[in-house]
Amino acid sequence: MPSTAQTPSPDIASLAADLQAAGVRTDAGGLAETLTRVAAGPRTYPARAWQALIAADLPDALATRLDAAAEALRPVDPKPDPARLDRLRTTLAEVGVDGFILPRADEHMGEYIPAPAERLSWLTGFTGSAGVVLVLPDVAVIFVDGRYTLQVAQQVDTGRWTVEHVVRTPPAEHVRKHLAGRRLGFDPKLHSINAAKRLAEAAEEAGGSLVPLETNPIDALWSDRPAAPLGPVEVLPTTLTGLDAAAKRERIAAELATKDIDATVLNQPESIAWLLNLRGADVPYTPLPLAYATIDRTGLVELFLDEAKCTDAVRAALGNGVTLRPFEAVGAAMDALGAAGKTVSIDPDAATEWMRGRLEKAGATVTLAADPCILPRARKNAVELAGTRAAHARDAAAMARFLKWIDDTGTGTTELGASDALEGFRSEIADWRGPSFPSISGAGSDGAIVHYRVTPDSDRPLEDGSLYLIDSGAQYLDGTTDITRTVAIGTPSQEMRERFTLVLKGHIAIATARFPAGTTGGQIDALARQFLWKAGLDFDHGTGHGVGVFLGVHEGPQRISSASRVPIEASMILSNEPGYYKPGAYGIRIENLLIAVEAPAQEDNSRPMLGFETITFAPIDRRLIEVSLLTAEEIAWLDAYHAEVRSRVAPALDAAHRAWLEAATAPFLD
Repeated sequence: MPSTAQTPSPDIASLAADLQAAGVRTDAGGLAETLTRVAAGPRTYPARAWQALIAADLPDALATRLDAAAEALRPVDPKPDPARLDRLRTTLAEVGVDGFILPRADEHMGEYIPAPAERLSWLTGFTGSAGVVLVLPDVAVIFVDGRYTLQVAQQVDTGRWTVEHVVRTPPAEHVRKHLAGRRLGFDPKLHSINAAKRLAEAAEEAGGSLVPLETNPIDALWSDRPAAPLGPVEVLPTTLTGLDAAAKRERIAAELATKDIDATVLNQPESIAWLLNLRGADVPYTPLPLAYATIDRTGLVELFLDEAKCTDAVRAALGNGVTLRPFEAVGAAMDALGAAGKTVSIDPDAATEWMRGRLEKAGATVTLAADPCILPRARKNAVELAGTRAAHARDAAAMARFLKWIDDTGTGTTELGASDALEGFRSEIADWRGPSFPSISGAGSDGAIVHYRVTPDSDRPLEDGSLYLIDSGAQYLDGTTDITRTVAIGTPSQEMRERFTLVLKGHIAIATARFPAGTTGGQIDALARQFLWKAGLDFDHGTGHGVGVFLGVHEGPQRISSASRVPIEASMILSNEPGYYKPGAYGIRIENLLIAVEAPAQEDNSRPMLGFETITFAPIDRRLIEVSLLTAEEIAWLDAYHAEVRSRVAPALDAAHRAWLEAATAPFLD
């Protein structure tokens, strides 16, 4: 991470003096560094939560001045600059490599990454959540998946960058074609072990070589790169987590002992947050502290986390079994494991090539094995499930208010106006901790961009005769929500109604699925697509993803996707979100969250069966349903679902909203 040293401004110097007068131990230099790092991270919820890192219970006037000082230091999104590609090529030649491969990633392999890790966006202008670039003297390629094929064309200079589908034409294939006799540089802290292995094999097949670089060449070019974020850490009580950290540590330690592993090194903050019941504020949308951790077969943990993010209460809550170390000390800790001849496990899909190389160089016996926290985290306990149900119930009231507002407002709003209104409704809900991802608020043809992100420049009004797609979610202390609704603005066309209904049929097929224990998400994905396929249609994204509890809105290993080989287990949370997207016209998606539950066995079959419990409750737009395309069973499911929406949500609404909800959920069958 870049240095945060700077000369304090007169305003910060004055603020530091006033804080000192109020009894706060600080100085102008320290305050400037703290504010710069706070400003480099996402905004906290509650808004002033970060101020606990400076002092508790500040007078309102000082707190307001701190807010203003931090806001003034927030980094501005970098403007695209085609010359950056030329400067990168020059730098690569200077360090002795012919090219460079860069994923959108940080050293923790997270979906949402801190501002100083947004190197791919700085280089190309692309702001999607997944991508890879390959730069050689004669080729520059950006690889994205099907969610971003339209977005990348809008954001990237396609005269300088070739766009490829990351699944159909993986980066390794390009390496095989273009690397003959060449040296390809890479940052080993940004590539998983398996990803680096694939690239190395491709380079060797091409007659070239993959070269680890000591420093990332972009960091020297990015002169105004943001500072490392400084988000406050909190420890959740067992009333929210269901298990204390000691019990979780004991569970993981027992698994390590069973497999004769001395220790494991964790670099995924989601696993560390789950293991120690920590939450933080270092990355957008997911309450994570950026950290490393080791846990050994006795259950002792070393936590590598910037101590400046922890209050005295957090330090005390970590307990005797957890030793807090500086973030930068993780390398030395891995060296110590190697020097002691330890057998250390790391996850080949989550741990980085840098971790593997450092451990092996130090003398450790490295075992490649799945992160031992991943499956326990995915299998929610009873307290977590109760919390997420409660969070969804509160969220449903906000959604009902919003959907009525959309109906009342109609063409009188824009994409940004609508998403801001929804956030406003959610912000009034108890224990709200901000959005769980950037809302996808797409009117008309923007709805056809699967991961569209509205900006002031792209903001467009909702228009009569169009569809409006809103995919959004929230973080609450007790749960994480994710819901998509497609709404008719004015009168929809017959084509819109028919294709919406095909998507609905697929949604119902997943919601009502019954399947044997051991079934994978890949085996049931086609249930959602079958009706679209019959019409010659499809959608280019998975049908569902795992979801955490006040953690990541996208959580593995469970998902509903043709590529998934992970069995769905009882108590896992998944999304159900088939869609259809007509480029240049409209997008359709219907998304609810589900809990996998045990289903009663039939008398003549003792094989354990699973099904799904829907926990998202919001009306599905009746105006978009072509009832003639639904079977009696599908209509019965829809009517029963809407009846449950009414019973659960109506008590939280006033009379006007209850009347709207009654009409929006009216049954099709008497």
